[in-house]
Amino acid sequence: MDEAREVQKRLQSAEIIPTVIDDFIPAMLLEARWSSVEADLGNTLEPKKLEDAPSLSLWGDDDDEIEFVIALTDPDAPSRDDPRWSEFCHWIATSKGSLLPGAGAGSDTPMVHLSGLSEIVPYKAPGPPEGTGKHRYVFLAFVAANGTTEKLHLSEPSDRKHWGYDTEDGETRGVRDWAKENGLIPVAANFIYAKHK
Repeated sequence: MDEAREVQKRLQSAEIIPTVIDDFIPAMLLEARWSSVEADLGNTLEPKKLEDAPSLSLWGDDDDEIEFVIALTDPDAPSRDDPRWSEFCHWIATSKGSLLPGAGAGSDTPMVHLSGLSEIVPYKAPGPPEGTGKHRYVFLAFVAANGTTEKLHLSEPSDRKHWGYDTEDGETRGVRDWAKENGLIPVAANFIYAKHK
């Protein structure tokens, strides 16, 4: 539980809670790993190393029959000082995953490897524009709030900018609204920073 509280604190410190998602205590830990780098709760990665979709795993007790939904969103588009395109949807994918018993040395925490991802919105690699500073790229894992093990029928955002929502009221819209409309609750999160070189 200490690890979950640490994730929550890091999300709060980076203002992901409450800007992107309402406050929650993660039930699982989310790992996102590219070929040579991995997300580590706010580490800074070079965009050129993020061109292909990462492999994903979740750590913690859960039912391998549950369908997980992964989202990647950028609340700093085109920049943190001028988030007029915020949030920008970079990826939505689903997977039931495969449950592996304790995968670490001496670990009894099961790992759910999310393979065979079904994309709702294809992966678009982080590509912060020149002169826009560091962007937060936020991974969130969701499950159905009602606990169903049936296949989820999720809506596809009509656009990547604002996740397709009308923003005439000046509000930032994105993954939180989409998740609520689709009956999802967050169970894990991770994030990175990336900046144009």
